[in-house]
This record gives sequence, structure tokens and C-alpha cells, in this order.
Amino acid sequence: MSVHTTVVFADLFGSTGAFEALGNVRATQAVTQVTTWIAGVVESHGGRVVKMLGDGVLSLFGDNPSAINAVVEMQRTHQQRITQIPLAHRMPIRIGVAGGDVEIVDGDCYGDAVNIASRLSDLSGPHQIWANSAALKGTDEAEGVRFRMLGPISIRGRAEPCTVYQVEWQEDVTSDFLTVQADLDSPLEGVQTDVLGGQVELTCLETSKTFKAFELPIHIGRAHQAEFVVSEPRVSRMHARIDWRNGSVMLVDVSSYGCWVRFSGGGSDLLLRREECVLHGHGEIALGSSFADLSAPTVRFSVS
Repeated sequence: MSVHTTVVFADLFGSTGAFEALGNVRATQAVTQVTTWIAGVVESHGGRVVKMLGDGVLSLFGDNPSAINAVVEMQRTHQQRITQIPLAHRMPIRIGVAGGDVEIVDGDCYGDAVNIASRLSDLSGPHQIWANSAALKGTDEAEGVRFRMLGPISIRGRAEPCTVYQVEWQEDVTSDFLTVQADLDSPLEGVQTDVLGGQVELTCLETSKTFKAFELPIHIGRAHQAEFVVSEPRVSRMHARIDWRNGSVMLVDVSSYGCWVRFSGGGSDLLLRREECVLHGHGEIALGSSFADLSAPTVRFSVS
């Protein structure tokens, strides 16, 4: 059966560290406690929990506003909850939301929207909510809630990029960037955001450089023409590009062998092959070889 719905994938960020710190029994209890609470929030907003996936919860909503209200409450309440937990044991939530048609088979769900929601959850950072434009149609920015465009982002397995927004929910925290709002279906093309003051710091071995928003795009590569040079045979002459787009720092792979991105705090490594992703917070980029290769050339990044 095919239905049009809003898919929400909520995932606990840093659960691997919790298992190391608490041990299997206590960590399992902690994870189960949070995922059961997430399921309760979903149901209180009229959503349906499809399944629990270890440290994640997949759910469906009949309309966009209910889904957005649920995930905002989820983040706000959970932020208060984890302040009572020791720092090393905290597991923030990261959430992906996508609207679209899904196939319901034996109580499970499949389809493009499911894949997008899962991928956006993986790409987002702790305490963040990322949503595609379809999930925000018909939804207004409530008090303390704002939709900030991150721009078109490639989703693995999809031919076309997906226009993604960050749902900002922290009532007492202003956005890092002041961006111009646009209709949900029209990316901001040609908007000058270089006056907004963002920057990215790159470090490799003894070399460290900071690039302001107005200096982007820059290239990472082996060629001396690259703004950030990494002299290593596995690095392409021009391996990756860093863009400033709609208030966000974008990493674009332009190499033959790809980039691997690892964000600080846990989560799975992200492989980019002629794809792009938003860089946020702190982390590392492995060039031409995965992090499993301990000799892989890596660049540390810090976005502010």
C-alpha cells in the first residue's frame, strides 16, 4: 500500500561511547529508556512508530506540522533531560525528516522518503533536525522555531540533490548565521552570504589555515595551486572544494578516489565520491583512503 506521509528518523548520537563508558548492560538500559521515551513523544503527536533500530526510532506522521512539532518537542525536552546526566554518558538526538510517498508492507515502510530521512539523520549533528523541503510544506515557523536553508545536498542513491533545511529549535540561542529566507522550493541562488562572518579552519600535520567566508571557495589538493596543499601521492591534484553556500560550509569531493568525513562525537564515517555534505562543528577528512587505513592523509576541520 502506497501512502503520502512524513517520515521521521531519530537517532542517538554517541551511543558507542556510552557502551564503552557504561558497559553493555547499563548502556542498553540507557539507550532503551531514551528510545522508549522518543516513541512516546511520537505517539503523543499522532505519529506511528514503525520500528526501533537499536539506538534509533523510525516513525510516520500523517501531516508535516505534527511531525515538526514532535521533533521540536523531542529536542527541547531531551536537552533538559540530559543536563542531569554526566557529560561522558550523554547521548544527544539527531533527527532526519522527509516528506513523500512510502510503501507499507507488513507494517514496515520503504521508499525514497525513508531513505532521505535516514540519510539526513546521519548527516546532521547532535541536537540537530534536518528536513527536506517536502517535510516543511504547509508548516509555519512557530515561536522559537526557524527553518534555515542548508542548500542542495547529494543523498547517496539519488540522482538529484535534495534541498535541505535545518530546523532551529533552541528558543534562547540565536542562529550562527543570519540567512535570507526563500520559498521552500527555490534554493537561494546568487545570494551574497560572504558578509556573515563564518569561517573554517583546516589543519594537516604542521600546517594550519583559517579561511573566512568571503575567501571561499578554496581547494584542498596536491597541486601547489590549491589553497590548502596536502603533499601525498593518494591526494588528487585538486581533491576537494570547500564552498560557502547559504550560510553553511560545504565539502565537495572532486577527486578520483573520494573523501571520508568523520564528525567529532561519534557517528558513522561518511563517504563522498563526487558528492557533497555540510561541514559542521569539528572533525576530520580522510583523502583518497578511508580512516581504516591508519596512514591515510587526513585534514582536521573546525567550522565556526
